[in-house]
Amino acid sequence: MKVNPTPTVFLQLRSRIRLPRDQTVKLGDVAFIVCEPEWERRLRDLPLTQPKDIDGNRLVMDLIQIIPKIQKVIPGAHIETMGNHHTLVELVGPDSKRSKLWFPLIWLLLFFGSALTIMNFHADVNMLEVQIRIVEMVTGKRDEHPYLFQIAYSLGLGFGMTVFFNHLFKKKWNEEPTPLEVEMYLYQENLDQFVVAEEYRKMNTAAKPPGEKP
Repeated sequence: MKVNPTPTVFLQLRSRIRLPRDQTVKLGDVAFIVCEPEWERRLRDLPLTQPKDIDGNRLVMDLIQIIPKIQKVIPGAHIETMGNHHTLVELVGPDSKRSKLWFPLIWLLLFFGSALTIMNFHADVNMLEVQIRIVEMVTGKRDEHPYLFQIAYSLGLGFGMTVFFNHLFKKKWNEEPTPLEVEMYLYQENLDQFVVAEEYRKMNTAAKPPGEKP
């Protein structure tokens, strides 16, 4: 079968991946590749770099590093890039055994921390007096300890938080992302951008000749 002498390679880099520290980073790990079947397997197995200790826990694979390696395999190839211009590679070591003791400790910490936050807020706004006034307005009698109203209020507070966060244990009420998931996504995006900027700064600093100011 005749092979196209100048094939076109479509390349889309992933935004973030996780790989074992001792594994060679290959093109198929960091990118989606679409090209002629004659070249696709070779490109997927194309080694890009072997992580070193000086790389730390993360490294950045950029199109500037990747394109020359592809052109060595397919001279004269026409490379069409889409999406991201870099991939953040997170290097992970052997999985450490997670202690089952951490879950109840963290759960208790969050539970009592949230409870104290809510109680402090109620104390600041004098919620007890507000509840007494509401009960007095509804019933016409002043009750210094409106326990029935407080129990209903506490249950409603918990139900409202469950509805707002759209989550109860592992169950979601609908497919919409929860506010916590959105905040975690934005935090991860900002963290990745900062890490990529730091990695570029390190690469630029290492590439400068000795004595030149950064």
